[in-house]
Amino acid sequence: AVVNHVTMSLLNCENSCGSSQSDSDCCAAMASSCSTAAKDDSVSGTASTGNFSSSFMGEIQGYDVEFDPPLESKYECPICLMALREAVQTPCGHRFCKACIIKSIRCIISCFYFFNKIQIHDENCPLANVVCEYCNTILIREQMPNHYDLDCPTAPIPCTFSTFGCHEKMQRNHLARHLQEHTQSHMRMLAQAVQNLSLNLAPMHQHEMLPYDSNSPSRVPAGCHAEVQNFQETIQQLEGRLVRQDHQIRELTAKMETQSIYVSELKRTIRTLEDKVAEIEAQQCNGIYIWKIGNFGMHLKSQEEDKPVVIHSPGFYTGKPGYKLCMRLHLQLPSAQRCANYISLFVHTMQGEYDSHLPWPFQGTIRLTILDQSEAPVRQNHEEIMDAKPELLAFQRPTIPRNPKGFGYVTFMHLEALRQRAFIKDDTLLVRCEVTTRFDIGSLRREGFQPRSTDAGV
Repeated sequence: AVVNHVTMSLLNCENSCGSSQSDSDCCAAMASSCSTAAKDDSVSGTASTGNFSSSFMGEIQGYDVEFDPPLESKYECPICLMALREAVQTPCGHRFCKACIIKSIRCIISCFYFFNKIQIHDENCPLANVVCEYCNTILIREQMPNHYDLDCPTAPIPCTFSTFGCHEKMQRNHLARHLQEHTQSHMRMLAQAVQNLSLNLAPMHQHEMLPYDSNSPSRVPAGCHAEVQNFQETIQQLEGRLVRQDHQIRELTAKMETQSIYVSELKRTIRTLEDKVAEIEAQQCNGIYIWKIGNFGMHLKSQEEDKPVVIHSPGFYTGKPGYKLCMRLHLQLPSAQRCANYISLFVHTMQGEYDSHLPWPFQGTIRLTILDQSEAPVRQNHEEIMDAKPELLAFQRPTIPRNPKGFGYVTFMHLEALRQRAFIKDDTLLVRCEVTTRFDIGSLRREGFQPRSTDAGV
């Protein structure tokens, strides 16, 4: 009853979706019902709700930091678009910051009866999350015994040679070092165990067994002298080999550590160079950027399975110097209200190299196009033009690497129209963005294009 009620609480929570809701609200509603992910992404072109107070944003947002390497999208909260803070997961599989999801959902049932024994249930539920007392890893309760016995890196365990006399205990991640540092003592313990075993196998009827002493051959049972001598020689040879191998291992370990440091430095250098090359390429766009989205069939399949699909393009500049922007494409779910099976397309401002030399907020015109990749002489691209609205947060100077507020169209293009023509070729979709700043808007107006209403501040 408890599990079913929690699921129903999340699935039956509804957020009102007016024409002025932001993209953050859209993602929050997705936690309550996967079908409403797109609903709240839609906002009016005449009203801006991106103007949340700074105190509210501070309450719901995750970690506002830049990760190296970049953070995977699965660790990004879809409400505040930042790194997850106190991450929680809904029954449908979405992850959110704890503060974001609590702010965005509400229960519509009085359910005190079902929760009167929730504490007892939580203490015994085999699927409840528990924290490992040694490594602080969060696992479900039924996995914890195997975790202690096999996986926990800091769980105390006995030495592998404990049966031969080594009584040391250490953390599991220190076992390898212990074995390496005490190889000789372990081999002596093993040799003594072999000696004792050989003595115990001697004929018991000749005389009482006494501890073996190499200086007192008379104590060795008759008929066992040759066998014991062979054992002793073999053990001495093995000890010599172990000493040599121990030295070799130490030398190889030192070399490996040196190489690891060198490889890490090379990786950092490569990442730095890659970032510089990407930044240089972005500056060469001069306001026209074509975004190639590969493996688009995989994204369509995820959308058909009711899995959210949100993709961000690399950053690009409107000129040199110029504003740095990026695009966001969202495949709306089949269960979404008012915008089911639509492609949503938005533009976000980003922190750029020239921000301190540019006028803010951004002002200009943006042309978004999904390119027709057919071989026809006249290609029928799908295109929309929008004017920037300086009063919206989407066009203010960003204070984080990517402005969470976007500007664009919730219903840019229907997926059915996408399939009717050759918009997808070689499993690749091409999206073109052309940006004209306020200094050269007149050239675009002369071409005869008139922008339609957009969904602002999303």
